[in-house]
Amino acid sequence: MAQGSGRRRVYLMRHGHVDYFDATLADPRDAPLTDEGRDQAAVARDALAGVQFDAAVCSGLSRTRETAEIVLAGQTTPAPLAIDRRIVELQSQWLEAKSREELAARLAYSFEAAQEDGATFLPEGEAFADAETRIVAALSDFATTGNWRTALVVAHEGVNRIALGWACGGGLRTISSFEQDLACINVIDIDVTPAMSGEELDIERVLIKAINVTPYDFVKHGLSRTSLEHLFDIDFGGAPPRTAS
Repeated sequence: MAQGSGRRRVYLMRHGHVDYFDATLADPRDAPLTDEGRDQAAVARDALAGVQFDAAVCSGLSRTRETAEIVLAGQTTPAPLAIDRRIVELQSQWLEAKSREELAARLAYSFEAAQEDGATFLPEGEAFADAETRIVAALSDFATTGNWRTALVVAHEGVNRIALGWACGGGLRTISSFEQDLACINVIDIDVTPAMSGEELDIERVLIKAINVTPYDFVKHGLSRTSLEHLFDIDFGGAPPRTAS
């Protein structure tokens, strides 16, 4: 039997809170965690302290790396943290906006039409189909490589939505429904079996055990906003907002 076959568990996290509007940032796309984000990651660390990770990977951007490092610091024997750039957030053109309201209006419903032919993440951004290809390839490679049983993966909202779409079998048409709060934890079990060659592994099935768990607020009482609304300190509700002219 191929080494490492059987059930593998992935704890898929989103990074903690960041401030994309920090005037000191040279590039907001690589914003580090705020104090709030570090606190969120620390609570996740404590919640996961009893889980021994055999492997860990993040996208390499500051916010995912910091989140992963904080969580791994709670381990008796921390797993080495690998980087896979294929799970970096969906790419977009540089957006200029006059206000938080305008930028949030462009982002708020950005996943709604992901399944449509040629749909992109924001105008002229990465095609959702292309993002799905790279993200699913990264997850599939990770799931069938090495000899681990339990792994930590820290990525981004769009990446996690696509990962959950893949896990549930619904693909891009489902991703708008998978809210991902800051520093949330998803639990995905992946059964891997020996390939025909006997030397490699194939994914037999994928099971979702938990979605969008936030240890800092388990029952979501203080999380009536979406994560985007929280990041931009704006409330939406009802019809999609119009982009400001």
